[in-house]
Amino acid sequence: MPCNDSSSGLNIHLDSTGRLIKFEFAKITCSREIAGGADFNAYCRGKTLEEILQLDLPTVARELNLGDDEEKQFIFHLEWAALRSGIVQYLGIDHPTVDMDRCRISSIDYSDDAMEIAFVILPPREMPKILPCSLADKGDEAADPKYQ
Repeated sequence: MPCNDSSSGLNIHLDSTGRLIKFEFAKITCSREIAGGADFNAYCRGKTLEEILQLDLPTVARELNLGDDEEKQFIFHLEWAALRSGIVQYLGIDHPTVDMDRCRISSIDYSDDAMEIAFVILPPREMPKILPCSLADKGDEAADPKYQ
């Protein structure tokens, strides 16, 4: 499970009409990259940024059939929140459900038929309690405070 002490990267690719071609989300943690799911990327493809901003987390999670897999749900939540944060930052708008302080635009690259916006995404202020991967693999003893 990813830790909450590292930043994430987000690249948004738009076509010339402002519709999403794709986005790339990655979180670096425990010396490895954890990428977002391709299903959410495909779900958003062809939508405008405004349409993506209006997507409801529980509805999309149900439609993507994430089931009870807590790690998939967690990564999807990080990816969904990062994408929304990037969108409001790029559009320069306030949105009541988006943490504007999490996102920093690092570059914008234009071509005749597309645009790429690169962001650094800071960790959310509030995250669920997460055991480090090294402890999570040890089973029930990892949850005991005397082992932490």
